[in-house]
Amino acid sequence: MPHGVAMGAAWSAPCPVLVVDDGGAVVEANRAARSLFSHRAGDDFTEGGLPHWLATAHGSLRATGTPSGAVSGAVADRTFAAHPSPGEGGNVVWWLVEDTDLRSAQRALHSERERTSLLADISGALSSSLNVDRCTEVTARMAADHLADAAVIVAPARGRRHSLTYARAGGALSRAVAQVETAAVPGLAEALQGFPPVPTRWIDPDGLPEWVLPPGFDGPIGSVIITPLPGHGVPAGVLILLRSSTRRAFTDGEEVFAGLFAARAGAALSAARLYAEQATITATLLRELLPPRLERVHGVEYAGAFRASQDHELVGGDFYDVHPGADPSKETFVVLGDVAGKGLEAAVLTGKIRSVLHALLPLSGDHGQVLTLLNNALLDSHHTRFATLVLASVRRRADQVELRLTSAGHLPPLIIRGDGRVEEADTGGTLVGALPEITARSADVVLAPGETCLLYTDGVTEARGGPLGDQLYGEARLQGALRECARMPAGAVVERVQMLAAQWLGDGSHDDLATLAITNSAVGDGTGRVVEGRRDRPARRARR
Repeated sequence: MPHGVAMGAAWSAPCPVLVVDDGGAVVEANRAARSLFSHRAGDDFTEGGLPHWLATAHGSLRATGTPSGAVSGAVADRTFAAHPSPGEGGNVVWWLVEDTDLRSAQRALHSERERTSLLADISGALSSSLNVDRCTEVTARMAADHLADAAVIVAPARGRRHSLTYARAGGALSRAVAQVETAAVPGLAEALQGFPPVPTRWIDPDGLPEWVLPPGFDGPIGSVIITPLPGHGVPAGVLILLRSSTRRAFTDGEEVFAGLFAARAGAALSAARLYAEQATITATLLRELLPPRLERVHGVEYAGAFRASQDHELVGGDFYDVHPGADPSKETFVVLGDVAGKGLEAAVLTGKIRSVLHALLPLSGDHGQVLTLLNNALLDSHHTRFATLVLASVRRRADQVELRLTSAGHLPPLIIRGDGRVEEADTGGTLVGALPEITARSADVVLAPGETCLLYTDGVTEARGGPLGDQLYGEARLQGALRECARMPAGAVVERVQMLAAQWLGDGSHDDLATLAITNSAVGDGTGRVVEGRRDRPARRARR
């Protein structure tokens, strides 16, 4: 029987209490201790009756004579913190306080923190790219490294084929495209449609087809998770997680966590696919809205340049087009225009105007009729914007280039003569899309070899900048700069004008800027300008 008041308290304690002598043998135990050790396993205990971990702590205590605090260990799948206190006759009393639930809660908390941290890392990694292939690879890699031995991502079908992305933990990543029999994998067809996953315990790993196994995956499959990658209303694919038979099977908690992982990954993949689709649509539309690439047509040199009002934009309200004639004897139809406003809204109307003008090409020889029909089309479309235009019909005749120019509310074209003179074409008219009727006056101009006709928008002359940042570039400065462009190629003239406008603007805001040069680059002296058997009326000389 125990002796003393302390031992009396120990004997009535609800927790296991052991009295251990100098040699490490249990000399006394209370009822709780005897119940705990009644089913002890021999390998887990010393001959003295102590668990090995407690015997080690007792030996250390006897050797140093100083208690080192509580020690922890397991007995019969339960964990205890053992606290020593001195007993009678040099014995040590060990109080075993169970902390199984506490340790379980701590492990669960630690596991939850790890999973939360992993989800944060996953979200950061997946949100760093809007490239579909990159997001898919990151998803497969992180799933294999953190959730399983291997991962397979099955993308939505394109036709009858699926894109497959394989990853092994610590191994290489690979991709393939194959015709997949979805019915051969339990739950795959449903997951591809976004339905909840089939429970892991319902999937027979031995029945999976060969294509599910990543290249280089060793050993039989022990456990499988198949879960959809939910997107924004449309499934982004399916994630298949594989563990080899040498590892423990997926637990219910891991299956739930795999679903959380898949939700994050599916959202990222869906966003990347949506971005890719929108980028494709935008690129398709931009191909129709961007100014065309100009070159030499039927012996006449063309060059153009466009700069949007905002540097990050590619389209705007200024535009130009060149429509070559069917053969050198036919006129080439040229148009440069300026729609009121800036940005995408103005670009939409430029697209409509360009489409209408393209449809009116058979009538391009009659500028007045073309402008009237375009004006009617814009009025019928209920657009609140209007536009100014310059039309040009261009034809080479011998060593000369004949132009018929018509301005509809637009700045008249400038003619750069071979001797450096700059003339303003004698054309004018009303803008289109604003009034029921329009009027326009055409001018016939002949370009001798080395001479250029420049069409431009008011974004050039109204560029506000200069030394104080508040002066307009103006027509006078433009014409003065063009005098230095005599006999230059069309591309050089356009580049010169754009460069001067940019320098004048500095970092200031500006309207859209568009320029188009028509140059007669043929060799000759340019004498005897004749149009259809009559002497060409020279363009009005520009004001100096």
